[in-house]
Amino acid sequence: MGRVRRAGECGYLVELPEGDPAQVAERVRVIAGERGTGLVEVVPGLSTVLVVLGEPMKQAAFETLLAEVGSVTGDRVGPAGSVVIDVRYDGPDLAEVASLTGLDEQQVVELHASTEFRAAFSGFAPGFVYLTGVPEQMKVPRRSEPRAAVPSGSVALADQFTAVYPQRSPGGWQLIGTTEQRLWDLGQDPPALIRPGMTVRFRPVS
Repeated sequence: MGRVRRAGECGYLVELPEGDPAQVAERVRVIAGERGTGLVEVVPGLSTVLVVLGEPMKQAAFETLLAEVGSVTGDRVGPAGSVVIDVRYDGPDLAEVASLTGLDEQQVVELHASTEFRAAFSGFAPGFVYLTGVPEQMKVPRRSEPRAAVPSGSVALADQFTAVYPQRSPGGWQLIGTTEQRLWDLGQDPPALIRPGMTVRFRPVS
C-alpha cells in the first residue's frame, strides 16, 4: 500500500501506486465485515481507494485493518461478475480512430470486440464506468474539440480507457459505436449495470 491520508472526520484516502483499486476496495469490505467495522462507502479510483467509515477511527487502527487486505483470498471475496454489451459499431469517430491507429475500421471493431475489459472505477456521471485493458494499438487521444452533447449509449475510447455514456451529456471521447442497453436504471438494484471489479466484453450486433 502507498500513503494513507485522512479524508474528513471518518474517512481515509489510500494511495495505490501499484495494484488494482477495485480489488483492494472489495477486500477492504471483506475485512471490515469480518471485524464488524462499519463502512459508509468504499470508492475505488484510478490509483486510490476512498474508505468512509461509520465512525472515526485512529489512523494506526485503520492501517492495521488495511494491512490485513493482502491476506484476503479470492474465495472470501467472491466473483465480481461480468457483463456483455451489445454494440452497433456505427460511431461517428470510427473512421478517425482507424486513421489514428493505422487499422482499418473492421480491425478496430474486431480488436475492441475481442478484448476483455475490466471495470476500474466510476465517475463523471452516474453509471459511467472507466474500463481498462485497452490494447496499446487502440489507445487514441480525446477529441481536440469536445461535443456539447454525446448521445446516451455511445461507446467510446480515450487514452487507456473505453466506456459507455449512460446518458446524454457533454464529452470529448472518440465515439465508435452505440448500445441500447441501459447502463443506469434507478428501478434496478443496483442501478449500475457495470460496477468496479467486473469484466466487460462488447458484442457486435447489426
